[in-house]
Amino acid sequence: MHGPASPGWLLVALCAATGAYCLLRMRSAVEEQRRAAGGEALMGFGMAAMAVPAAAFTPPAWAWPAFAAVFGAAALRALWAARVSAHHLHHLVGAGAMVYMAGVMAAAPAHQHGHGGSGVPLLTGVLLLYFTGYVLLAGVRLLPVAGAGGAAVAWSDRPEVARACRLSMGIGMLAMLLTM
Repeated sequence: MHGPASPGWLLVALCAATGAYCLLRMRSAVEEQRRAAGGEALMGFGMAAMAVPAAAFTPPAWAWPAFAAVFGAAALRALWAARVSAHHLHHLVGAGAMVYMAGVMAAAPAHQHGHGGSGVPLLTGVLLLYFTGYVLLAGVRLLPVAGAGGAAVAWSDRPEVARACRLSMGIGMLAMLLTM
């Protein structure tokens, strides 16, 4: 999460832009899309905040437990919402991964952030496998379908842009897990 400065800032920009677009999606006329976009905006901005390079800003000791609490609450909300839509199970895994990373960062001494070897290797490996599969599947879903087209759709309702945002957050999660 706190690796070299240049990739860290690129990850911050990617996650913040994704979070900003998800805020726009919260204005959608489709209720389920608004609900999903809120969780995705929280994830995007949270990932951006956690990815800020340590050379630029070292969070105070209370920040990591605060991240864990916020994403723990998001995980509980996703668990509750999963009763209605299986898509929220992905939100549950993502929020759980954020809780895990915040816990690892809270437990690690400040000088070890971004040097690897932190966390539980089995859990980190399982999360890496999950998000690798998710990224590959999300990438395939972005491939154009022959004959697809239709009426003009508002930016907040464009499914391909929402899929691209989910893909970028999945890639960001992979980067954060790899540098943990």
